[in-house]
Amino acid sequence: MKKNASLLVLLIALCLSFGAEAQIDQLIPKPVKVVPGTGSFSLSPQVQIVAPANKELAETASLFADQLFAVTGKRLKIVRQAQKGVRSIQFGLNKATDPLLGTEGYSLTVKPNLISVSANKPAGIFYGIQSIVQMLPAKSAIRQLMVVPAVQITDYPRFGWRGLMLDVSRHFFSKEFVKKYIDQMVKYKYNVFHWHLTDDPGWRIEIKKYPRLTEVGAWRVARTGPWGSYPPPQPGEAATDGGFYTQQDIREIVKYADDRFVTIVPEIDVPGHSMALNVAYPELSCSGTQYSMYPGSNGGMGENVICAGSDRSFEVLDDIFAELAELFPGKFIHAGGDEVDKTFWKKCAKCQKRMKDNGLKDEHELQSYFMKRVEKILSSKGKKMIGWDEILEGGLAPGAAVMSWRGPEGGIAAAKLGHEVVMSPLQFCYLDYQQSDMSIERTGGGYVKLSDTYKFEPVPEGVDPKFVLGGQGNVWTEFIHTPGRAEYMTWPRAFALAEILWSPKAPRDFTSFVKRVEAQFPKFDLAAVNYSGGIYDPHLKSVKNQDGNVQLLFEKEMPDIQVRYTFDSTYPDFYSNRYLDKSIDIPNGASEIKAVTYRKGKAIGRLLSARISDLKK
Repeated sequence: MKKNASLLVLLIALCLSFGAEAQIDQLIPKPVKVVPGTGSFSLSPQVQIVAPANKELAETASLFADQLFAVTGKRLKIVRQAQKGVRSIQFGLNKATDPLLGTEGYSLTVKPNLISVSANKPAGIFYGIQSIVQMLPAKSAIRQLMVVPAVQITDYPRFGWRGLMLDVSRHFFSKEFVKKYIDQMVKYKYNVFHWHLTDDPGWRIEIKKYPRLTEVGAWRVARTGPWGSYPPPQPGEAATDGGFYTQQDIREIVKYADDRFVTIVPEIDVPGHSMALNVAYPELSCSGTQYSMYPGSNGGMGENVICAGSDRSFEVLDDIFAELAELFPGKFIHAGGDEVDKTFWKKCAKCQKRMKDNGLKDEHELQSYFMKRVEKILSSKGKKMIGWDEILEGGLAPGAAVMSWRGPEGGIAAAKLGHEVVMSPLQFCYLDYQQSDMSIERTGGGYVKLSDTYKFEPVPEGVDPKFVLGGQGNVWTEFIHTPGRAEYMTWPRAFALAEILWSPKAPRDFTSFVKRVEAQFPKFDLAAVNYSGGIYDPHLKSVKNQDGNVQLLFEKEMPDIQVRYTFDSTYPDFYSNRYLDKSIDIPNGASEIKAVTYRKGKAIGRLLSARISDLKK
């Protein structure tokens, strides 16, 4: 029996060793240089983590031990010096700076008896660790026999700003979820968390000098269903939906992110998208009218723009940004500046006087005046302002950076003026947009598939790369009510952005990339993190042929799946019509089309069901 058990263990170990080689090809983002070695490193309980007497490295080693425990079920011992005869995972900072690696790059060597990670700075060690964790199998028959393939990796990022934005104004998410979200980001080498803390439907951060911002502005009446279709607040109806982060919560999350080498960029959105601010303090609006909090109702929300003609507006913003600057140690504060409804300013005597007194020819220049004053406020706090690309309208504040969202044009214009830019164009980077066929998801917003996101290039043609800080994906939450849905909309498209922002610019192979994406799904299952399987769904398009007749086409993102479809309202099984990669004529009398994707004879995607009348429209 003992001999058979030993043989079983040996066979499993050999299988794991062979399988480990495939783990190298599953890394996201793809490293700069990979040289496979021979053999593998077995992650047994006797392995030690060796971290020198450095505070940051000690914290990073502890986080690494936690990550390994989550995967292997074993907690490895952390020591300061390697012990003879004991296999170890060793961290070391370079005595002489390697200019190739910069501040976030790393060198990783895996041999059968040793794993070593070296870098110029602790951040590089941290990112090397993430590559080790990614190369572990999602699970093992015998957890102690998990192995890391022998390899030599040299890796460093293309961009310094690799971000994801989470909107917590439309729907509030707990601090525990924010931490979990950051945990997933760093596994794929993201380093910026853009936190959209205020907007029309909710103010989410405690400001001690203005308590009504959270007493009133953090709460609205409860509504469920499609955003924008809700009935307005009713007289006497209690505002019970919402929440906010105390300043202690903020400090806790900032520290949590900093330990993982993530910088948080907070956003206070002004002068538009300020309904919550105006409801809490009506004197900051042009009319001073008291409105109810906006819950996503159909129709107008009320006055959501701060008065640009009142000095009180800038006094309050100075106080707010002073508290914000104390809470967030990063270089940037995002001040919004997007989608300002200037009709309120056109009707406001104070705003019109401001324009006349300052020689401003229109409300676009008034917005520029407003944002330039905000930029001076932030500069006085030692911060740099970044705003959405509308801050270009009427003239850009001298020290401002621009986040380009309506397309690349804003970023191009700002870079040509010598300003730093973060590229986040909606056609690639809006992760709240539907990622599967609209007949499947039906959640509103736009449409951005994984393959669309993978086409993103942060440096437009003709732009000097030195002005492009990087890029980010944005998760707006009008149509996202729950933490699980926020994860679902983020992943796997955030894998594509992670690779684009870290890996060298090179011809990208989407077929190879989606195989690496699939390898992440079992790990997300084990970590209880949601994700979309939209890459397996069929995508339907209607086109007109040369005779003016409507025909149908299917698109698919996975190369090895088949589309099966029906026109007779029956569920499409593996024996239904197979799509042959050419346009389909619609049979006379057909009222709907249904389709499902199959792989190796088994259904893998979700059911698509579309009415022919809608397709013809």
